[in-house]
Amino acid sequence: MRKVLSLSLVTLLGAATLTAATLAGVTLPDTVKVGDKTLLLNGLGLRSKMMVKVYVAGLYVEQKSGDGTAIVNAEAPKRIVLHFVRSVSNDQITDAIVGAFDANAKASLKAQIDQFGAALEPFSENDEMSMTYVPGTGTVLNVKGKDKLTIAGFPFAKALFGIWLGANPPSSSLKDGMLGK
Repeated sequence: MRKVLSLSLVTLLGAATLTAATLAGVTLPDTVKVGDKTLLLNGLGLRSKMMVKVYVAGLYVEQKSGDGTAIVNAEAPKRIVLHFVRSVSNDQITDAIVGAFDANAKASLKAQIDQFGAALEPFSENDEMSMTYVPGTGTVLNVKGKDKLTIAGFPFAKALFGIWLGANPPSSSLKDGMLGK
């Protein structure tokens, strides 16, 4: 009987570790639903600036991959979740993300980038923002649990996901973490 109970406990504990991942005290689920698709947590990365932890980013995709370019270029459902571990002002988050577009996006996306930047808000510790690309719909920005806007078209999604997974990410360790490396 003890062996069965011990085996059951080990099985339950093992199952519990399969339901979430944790980094810097932030736990994100291993899967999320986007429409009728289940996306898998590809990896977690920590964004720090001047040695101050800012957010934990989680990348969700249909099939795990360590290839950022392939993920950015795949016209498939994907999501990035930013879980803030400190307060960030509206100017700080807008400057960071809109500024990152400058290093990763084409000028032809200026109207969409401005629209996206205008939808951002200040964040407090434990607030979340997610950006989800849904083929045929566009990129949905969710801030603090509320859908704020949807930007149609795959080119914007490529530029947005390229911020974290492209050639000029905020940091290589953040990108590597999101790619499960």
